[in-house]
Amino acid sequence: MLEATLRDRAKSLLTASGRSNVPPFMVMDVMAAAARIEAAGGHVIHMEVGQPAASAPRPAILAAHAALDIGRIDYTSALGIPSLRERIARHYRETYGCAVDAERVVISTGSSGGFILGFLALFEPGDRVAVTVPGYPPYRHILTALGCEPVLIETSSENRHALTGEALLSAHRKTPLKGVLVGSPANPTGTMMSREALTSLMAAAESAGIRFISDEIYHGLDYAFPAVTAAELSPDALVINSFSKYFCMTGWRVGWMVVPEPLVRPIERLQQNLAISVPTLSQIAAEAAFEGRAEMEEIKHGYQENRRILIEGLPKAGLDTFLPADGAFYLYADVSKFTSDSFKFAGEMLEKARVAATPGVDFDPIHGHQFMRFSYARSADEMREAVVRIAQWLR
Repeated sequence: MLEATLRDRAKSLLTASGRSNVPPFMVMDVMAAAARIEAAGGHVIHMEVGQPAASAPRPAILAAHAALDIGRIDYTSALGIPSLRERIARHYRETYGCAVDAERVVISTGSSGGFILGFLALFEPGDRVAVTVPGYPPYRHILTALGCEPVLIETSSENRHALTGEALLSAHRKTPLKGVLVGSPANPTGTMMSREALTSLMAAAESAGIRFISDEIYHGLDYAFPAVTAAELSPDALVINSFSKYFCMTGWRVGWMVVPEPLVRPIERLQQNLAISVPTLSQIAAEAAFEGRAEMEEIKHGYQENRRILIEGLPKAGLDTFLPADGAFYLYADVSKFTSDSFKFAGEMLEKARVAATPGVDFDPIHGHQFMRFSYARSADEMREAVVRIAQWLR
């Protein structure tokens, strides 16, 4: 009897918290299923994960080797290596013609670490934060885990699937919002906001006292028109970026934030306690990565070719409707003529066509059952082969 009581007590102690009960990031499940097929000898074309096929820029790798040769890798300041923060501030001057004080630049553990730090600094438990659907799932999941309430706002083709000030204020009037988060170029759609659209949205947020967060992780990967940074439009916006996508440094886990001046010290305190500092080796490599821009531009041209292959090839396979793919390396395709269950569709495509892609339900719990996200971050030959395989399967 006593032993059973102790077992029950131990079991209750091991019960996970309610805040940990967030949905899985489905793309990781697709990757795992694809890996099982490959382990059995199958050949899968990977279009599920937003990960560049190329490696980090050569200067970044050389800088990391040089640092390792020295042999001592210590903690850095919680805000990041000063020279890296200065280099990022210079990047804003060179790329956007925008003056950003290096003191407002914070180095984070990828953009994911930036979201956690930003949400903790800006919001209290119970605060309502607007995000668009379709949209990047961890926006919602991290907010939920931190005790905030993500508020889903649907986008439409009328506004090129970008959030408008009118839609934001309409949601705010129903129940007040404390914040809004937007991405441009967006994941999963690749859609971008024009300067006019972003300016209008930020003005609407400011008029209502809604804090603005801009996810700019896909900046640099813009094809339709140049991306605009929120840092140029307001010193009160919180900007999050990363070396993962344009610089092909996903596994290095290093990103940055441009934060309003009053938030610098609060975020520094959070970083001190949550992580101490971002991995030093990654910071050293990230600073050198800026010297590899020519190399990265060549990779970007490859994405543009992949985009062309899919936009021209998928309609011939039967997937002829997708959202504007202005940037990033995604195509968000309507598959409703073939299925009403994108999760099942993804599984069948993986099993029968050996093409891995991510079901839209990961990005949009409302209409995502009708969509699939295809990443075109790999080689042109793989994109051509994927089109052939999908066409043969859907016939």
